[in-house]
Amino acid sequence: MATESSGLAKSAAVKLSEMGERTKQFGTAMRDPHQQRRIILVIVCVALLLDNMLYMVIVPIIPDYLADLESEQSEHVHVVMHPNSSANSTSQDKSNKDNLDVQIGVLFASKAILQLLVNPLSGTFIDRVGYDIPLLIGLTVMFVSTCIFAVGENYATLFVARSLQGLGSAFADTSGIAMIADKYTEEAERSTALGIALAFISFGSLVAPPFGGVLYEFAGKKVPFIVLACICLADGFLLLTVIKPFSNRTRENMPVGTPIYRLMIDPYIAVVAGALTVCNIPLAFLEPTIANWMETTMHSSQWEMGLTWLPAFFPHVLGVYITVKLAAQRPHLQWFYGALGMVIIGASSCTVPACKSFGQLIAPLCGICFGIALVDTALLPTLAFLVDVRHVSVYGSVYAIADISYSVAYAMGPIVAGQIVHTLGFVQLNLGMGLVNVLYAPALLLLRNVCQMKPSYSERDNLLEEAPQGLYDTIKMEERRAKKKGYSSAGNCLSVDENGFDPFKAQRSLSEESSGPEYT
Repeated sequence: MATESSGLAKSAAVKLSEMGERTKQFGTAMRDPHQQRRIILVIVCVALLLDNMLYMVIVPIIPDYLADLESEQSEHVHVVMHPNSSANSTSQDKSNKDNLDVQIGVLFASKAILQLLVNPLSGTFIDRVGYDIPLLIGLTVMFVSTCIFAVGENYATLFVARSLQGLGSAFADTSGIAMIADKYTEEAERSTALGIALAFISFGSLVAPPFGGVLYEFAGKKVPFIVLACICLADGFLLLTVIKPFSNRTRENMPVGTPIYRLMIDPYIAVVAGALTVCNIPLAFLEPTIANWMETTMHSSQWEMGLTWLPAFFPHVLGVYITVKLAAQRPHLQWFYGALGMVIIGASSCTVPACKSFGQLIAPLCGICFGIALVDTALLPTLAFLVDVRHVSVYGSVYAIADISYSVAYAMGPIVAGQIVHTLGFVQLNLGMGLVNVLYAPALLLLRNVCQMKPSYSERDNLLEEAPQGLYDTIKMEERRAKKKGYSSAGNCLSVDENGFDPFKAQRSLSEESSGPEYT
């Protein structure tokens, strides 16, 4: 017995030693900047995936669930008030359906509306405290909203949950995208990382309806939300373990970002924001209207309506891949890739009403998602570059503007699209959306000279007009200059060395002026 106990003790000691060695190796790997930013990319991509799955998972669940609740309440009220009468039941049913459509539209739009209102505040908050704490706040709020969705059994509770999701998205989406832009400073790497994030966004949006529909059909309303809540919890735990947001305070000495109102009036950023809004209008307006149109014109089955957008995931990923490759070879044509995407979106949107079957409908929907991939993948890195060359390299506010652009489209979609279809018709809706995209595409010509702007222009002027606040800022400026040395950003037009500026030399000159002749 003693021998067996000794053997077990040795075995346990060996296992503990191996676990300690693995932990040590993990800690060493986490100190490697390349490994750390890869894990950060994973954390951000999972957060974006969750947010977009939560946005779309309710599409097949909530209308049916609210309809059941409405019918139960209507039957109860009718039996109590008119126990022996069935008169006016048809008009009552029509009134209930109209009321339900309005409720569903408001519920779907509440997330984007609150996100639109909170984004200016969240962008400023992110610029002040960094990217990690706002990301944790966003994941926490998303987890709470998902749990409320799981247990909510009335419209008011579901409305609160949907609105909370918008609050969480305003922090998680903006800080996540900004964190990627901050960690990946080289333009080719930044485009690739943002492209990966966009692929996760697309996957979450397009796979969520069939995911939610299948689980709702066979397991009930709670299960889809419980699954997403568990993933959200795991992502938050990974964030706490890897990034340790409450112990890392290096952002305290970073430059103060440009106020969001100044970024909004920058003409280049305004053009990009407008393009992001316009290109997402077809998707935002078709999502709440296309199922009813398919049922009316094609007599489509439930599975066809549920899988409407799923095939479009593949051309979206293809569009991201193509744009990343083209941007690496010819980065000075980013504006052209975005304009081409808007033309493709416009042409595809105009052909949607001409489709007579489910198979025909797949082609224009794939074209819309392919065009959106071109626009997003080309213009999101352009926003970060514009901040680098025209403002201060802090990205919370500029990606809050991007999030506002998306939110404008998705806030109007569920409320406005149905009214347009009812008033003008589905054909006119699609023709109008297509025409707007085609007409806006030439506006991206204003971005064609962006590549001629000198990198680090704002950093140089910031240091010449106002000295670095401490050695930390000077070191960070030198690190950024060293990273950019030898290659060019956004078009390889002008190298950083052409600025002729050395932050360390500026710091020494400042010290000489303040300390006297002994440093000369």
